[in-house]
Formats: sequence, C-alpha cells, structure tokens
Amino acid sequence: MEKTPLRIVLQQLIYKIINPFVKFLIKIGFTPNAVTTTGLLLNVGVAVIFVMGAEEGNRGDLRYVGWAGALVLFAGLFDMLDGQVARLGNMSSKFGALYDSVLDRYSELIMFFGICYYLIGHHYFLSSLFAFIALIGSMMVSYVRARAEGLGIDCKGGLMQRPERVVTVGVAAILCGITAHYIGGDYKLFIPGIPFQVFETISIFTIPLTVMAVLTNITAINRLRESKKELEKQS
Repeated sequence: MEKTPLRIVLQQLIYKIINPFVKFLIKIGFTPNAVTTTGLLLNVGVAVIFVMGAEEGNRGDLRYVGWAGALVLFAGLFDMLDGQVARLGNMSSKFGALYDSVLDRYSELIMFFGICYYLIGHHYFLSSLFAFIALIGSMMVSYVRARAEGLGIDCKGGLMQRPERVVTVGVAAILCGITAHYIGGDYKLFIPGIPFQVFETISIFTIPLTVMAVLTNITAINRLRESKKELEKQS
C-alpha cells in the first residue's frame, strides 16, 4: 500500500484545524477572491515593515525582521484559506484559480521587495543579491509549472514550492528577531586566523535565504528537465 506523502498529511491536518475559521468566513460573506486579496494586502504590510526597518531602525535593530516574519506566516495562512473557502463554500471558478495564482506572484514579489530594501538599506549587499536570486528562483518555479501545465504536462515536484518558501522566510525572520532580543542584533562570531566574522545575528535570516536561492533555481531547472522528457515521450 502506497504511503501518503508527509506534506499531504500535514496539509490535511492544517485543514482540519482551520476549517472552523473557513466556515466562519463563508458565513460572514467572504469570497475566495476576497481572502486572496486580503493575503496580498498583508504582504504589502510585510514590505512596509521591512521598509520601516531600513528607514527607521539601525543595523542592529532586528525587531522589524521578527515582526515581518510573523506577518509573512499570517499572510501565508490566507494562501490555504482561499482554496478551502472555495471548496467548502462551493465557490470554485476558473477565474478564481487564475486570480489566486496571479496575486500569489504579486504577494511574493512585494515580500521580496521589502526584504531586498531592508538588506540594501543596512548594507548587506551580498545577502540582498542572494535574496534577489531567491526571488528569481521562486518566480521560475511557478512559471515552469504554469507553462508546462499549459502544454498538458503535470509539473508539481521539487523542493521550495510556495508553502515551503513562505515557511522558510517567516520562521527564519522570527528566529532572527527572537535571537536578537537575547544576544543582540550586533552579535558577531570571529574565529582566530580568519579575518572576517563567520556568523552574525542577521545570518539566522540570510542563510536560509541563500539556501532558498539555490534550491528554488535547482527546482525550476529540474522541472524544466522533467517537462522536456515528457514532451519527448509525446513526440
């Protein structure tokens, strides 16, 4: 008997938890598109927090990163809510699916804009570069899937799909903010013989972004390769 993937099991568990809230949204008249729009507005709030952190905070003040991370996770919840509202409320539509996909891309672009603005504003230029590469990979993971499905190919595999990206950014940012509260935002770790710090508090946020930059682009390339194989089979 084939085992159900862990990701599906966790998704079903989360649905059981959020379904009472979903039913409440349906009862008060929330449509799937309204839920999707709310998620977009929350991600605008994420970007605003990062921009405020760059403009008003100092380099060692990572509270903004932590609060932005919390809002990233809250906004990510609405990515799941809109689909459930559509299913439980019998409001599914082709345009709703398109609207959800388009606004998800806008949400991610806006979130990464805030992250890059923050990192550049505090002179983390290398980290901002990796954040931008992570943005490119995130967009290409979604684009390759959409283009392949337009050609009739199922293309859903790989690491760092949207839920994983949201959790990675959100959790890393929260942990960064919490750690800064205890050890300070300016903490740096030096190793004798190495002329630069090997770790600083912001690394708790930027290292996962770097990993994401690598994995998202690997996923996009692998999806492209798998799609090529499927197209060759059909020819």
